[in-house]
Amino acid sequence: MKNKSHPKGMVIAYQVDGGLYLNITNRCTNDCLFCIRNNETGMGYNLWLEREPTVKEIEEAIGDPSPYAEVVFCGYGEPLLRGDVVIEVARWLKTHHAKKIRINTNGLADLFLNYDIVPLMKGLIDTISISLNAHNAEEYQKISQSCFGERAYEALLGFTKRCREVIPEVILSVVDYPGVDVDKARAVAASLGVQFRNRHYLSD
Repeated sequence: MKNKSHPKGMVIAYQVDGGLYLNITNRCTNDCLFCIRNNETGMGYNLWLEREPTVKEIEEAIGDPSPYAEVVFCGYGEPLLRGDVVIEVARWLKTHHAKKIRINTNGLADLFLNYDIVPLMKGLIDTISISLNAHNAEEYQKISQSCFGERAYEALLGFTKRCREVIPEVILSVVDYPGVDVDKARAVAASLGVQFRNRHYLSD
């Protein structure tokens, strides 16, 4: 595992298993019980940002994206909180021959952006992985501790349905955290006609 640091020391882009991951914000609207940020070892290096990088800094940290299997918007925060930056960098990536572009998100963009970002992702984003976390709103809030309360879950489902119309690969994921009913969550994904992924919980 290698990382590409900005000259001032911030880790903006880091490599994992042939992919390049982009760390563009540490902000998030959730405080998930299983979040890797609560793990003392984290990713093995410091992804906390001194400040949020500019589009130019992100592009410089990427360099040539063509060698990577995919470029993933995924750091120590919710990337779509900087939706305009994600779209601008994704356009740049496409013009620089990125093989595949993925976003890892909590799926709550409808609640924190003042515009609908889904249509803007058409033709730019190849895969979107959305953290379902649970099979209903009550359990979701227990695990995700969203600032939006239980209304977050329905917003996530609506966002997922719209993404399915414009993004080739849509994945709903849960972490095998104690209390999570993986089978019921898998059924939710099946009912929406999207893929499902069970992620491993990284404990201390």
